[in-house]
Amino acid sequence: MTAEISRDTAPDLWKPNRDRSRLIEGIVKVICGAFAAVSIITTLGIVATLFFETLSFFGEVPFWQFLTDPKWTPLFASKQFGIFVLVSATVMISFISIAVAMPLGLLSAVCLSEYATPRVRKFLKPVLEILAGVPTVVYGYFALLTVTPFLQIFLPGLKGFNSLSAGIVLGVMITPMVASLSEDAIYAVPQRLRDGAYALGATKRETVTNVVLPAALSGIVSSLILAVSRAIGETMIVTLAAGANPTLGLNPFVPVMTMTASIVQVSKGDVPHGTIGYQTLFAVGTTLFVMTLALNIFSFWFVRRFREKYD
Repeated sequence: MTAEISRDTAPDLWKPNRDRSRLIEGIVKVICGAFAAVSIITTLGIVATLFFETLSFFGEVPFWQFLTDPKWTPLFASKQFGIFVLVSATVMISFISIAVAMPLGLLSAVCLSEYATPRVRKFLKPVLEILAGVPTVVYGYFALLTVTPFLQIFLPGLKGFNSLSAGIVLGVMITPMVASLSEDAIYAVPQRLRDGAYALGATKRETVTNVVLPAALSGIVSSLILAVSRAIGETMIVTLAAGANPTLGLNPFVPVMTMTASIVQVSKGDVPHGTIGYQTLFAVGTTLFVMTLALNIFSFWFVRRFREKYD
């Protein structure tokens, strides 16, 4: 009889606990949703700010002129708004940086994940990650005062401000990003693929180059694209080392002006609010936003398209 009463009354005894758990779960869901909404609202606010100010800019400057004008002089008396002057410098420096970061980061990732002993890996990885914690202004002065004079020994025609030294130092700065993300992608490759390659008689090098790296390709490419996005948006290094001369072309030995350097120049406070010069801030910012968005969309597509599936 006692057992029957216990079974009958058990649901009533547990009901308050179930209700309390559901209430707590509901509160947690609301809190998590609120934090997620903050990021979404912030993004929408940024997009709206850029959109409306850029719309005002194109109300005075024709879009075709913005794309085809060969000069960028929004603060001069004779104003010209050729965005490709800034885009060419940004792309050139980003290309130099990824040409430096790709071999350094990828080989570092292979070394840490496939060749280094646990003791060596424990030492090397924190040393590599220290580079990510160095302020970018320090990198900028390093490029201007150390790398440029060193390069001028071998390249006498190199100017004091140039995109070559800025791109090299920027590549060193984004190397930890490439190395860390690539190492994660390589480490995620199942061990049975390596064991299968060894069972077929492959050497360590053949296993890494023919099995591990192709299997981790989507993650490696994703890390490179994210590093390029980081390089495109870098400000202090290119402002200090590359100069502020808006020159159209792909000559890495002369001063150039990137999109971020142009934003810095206009943002110094000398341009009145609401003027066409002030609105160039948002036109350039929108261009940067579209470029980085396109790179991230391509990264997501590439990862989904070429991700290896192991069942």
